[in-house]
Amino acid sequence: ERAKMSYKERHRSRRFRAVQPSVEKGVEYAPLEACQKLVECATAGFTETAEVHARLNINPKYTDQQLRATVSLPKGTGQKVSVAVVASGDQVQAAKDAGADFAGGEELIAEIQGGMMDFDKLLATPQMMPKLAKLGRVLGPRGLMPNPKAGTVSTDMAAAVAEFKGGKIEYRADKGGVAHMRFGKADFAPEDLYANLKAICDNIEANRPSGAKGIYWRSLYISSTMGPSIKVDLSTLKSAA
Repeated sequence: ERAKMSYKERHRSRRFRAVQPSVEKGVEYAPLEACQKLVECATAGFTETAEVHARLNINPKYTDQQLRATVSLPKGTGQKVSVAVVASGDQVQAAKDAGADFAGGEELIAEIQGGMMDFDKLLATPQMMPKLAKLGRVLGPRGLMPNPKAGTVSTDMAAAVAEFKGGKIEYRADKGGVAHMRFGKADFAPEDLYANLKAICDNIEANRPSGAKGIYWRSLYISSTMGPSIKVDLSTLKSAA
């Protein structure tokens, strides 16, 4: 039996090969059914992350075809997000009151410069951005440099912290025009995954780049961390209320 397998199949685990037949290749599944399949196929020995991969008809090498935005997931991400805030005055206390894990001004910048990177998101007020510029080499490669497009530069720190703690995620299309993001955990109810998936679809639609011409969506796949890819019927998802 193993001899009949392709090279790719031979190098997949028995667990993966056991769940793979439940997802038919080339079939587009209704959104809720796709989310149910994702949950059923997540059989690894840990709680897998639910991932979405949206292939779009854009070429991000042109500035008017770049896609970078944020979306608030109504059912959250299922992950604890550690947030650091660089601000001054009352905004520091407001950030702490909203649940920021780290908040401060120049002393926090000095800590980050010294190697403190115990956070998943870094938020900043516009006034503090010039002081953060010297950390570009440290934060840039990690995707942590605050950016207004990503919603991580804000004048209302309490609201910004609450949003990122509550399920707001940032995404961008890669050089191939594919936007990858997590939209929950495999132990979510399929209905909750569907609610998050719908929010992502609507958000990508709302942030369509001005240079995107003709057909915008090419395909949409979801999967768990260690599970098979499941193709989603886009027309049903987009037309859903």
